[in-house]
Amino acid sequence: MLINNETIIKDNDPLMRSKSKVVKLPLSKEDRDILLDMLKYVEESINPELAESKNLRPAVGISAIQIGIPKRMTAIRFYDVDKNGDEILHEYCLVNPKIVSRSTQKAYLENGEGCLSVVEEHKGHVVRNARITVEGYDFLRDEYITIRARGYLAIVLQHELDHFEGILFYDYIDKNDPFKEIENALVI
Repeated sequence: MLINNETIIKDNDPLMRSKSKVVKLPLSKEDRDILLDMLKYVEESINPELAESKNLRPAVGISAIQIGIPKRMTAIRFYDVDKNGDEILHEYCLVNPKIVSRSTQKAYLENGEGCLSVVEEHKGHVVRNARITVEGYDFLRDEYITIRARGYLAIVLQHELDHFEGILFYDYIDKNDPFKEIENALVI
């Protein structure tokens, strides 16, 4: 399946506000191929030469609804640094993931969020939970997994899982005070 900036569904399409359906397991060949294509997009999108030649916008995640498939599937891939300063790769092809717990502490990205489906810039704090626990099937590991996420990974997961509910990141920005300070929030 060809995934690029032209084929990704934009936020003005009503499909982006629809709820995605639970995916039947074991995965069909079609669903496995879709997940691998989404993961390939994310991986290639951060390579400047590939991104330019294939018309890709940089991404750390993509959900199936963004390519017109209303299923609860998402691919996430990015490098981060652990508490010891070592580089780690977060790479998942999640199916039917759900958040099972959330911290009361809030978090947001200092420079705001973006989305492959959102062309216009939306400035402001996108307030989310600082820590979450997600459970779901990971196609790459071929098993059900539990992800205890903090900081950037928690924000990425919440962003992608919101797509399953038809929620976009800018829905969280306070329209009256977009840069309102959030007490005790983790600023990333």
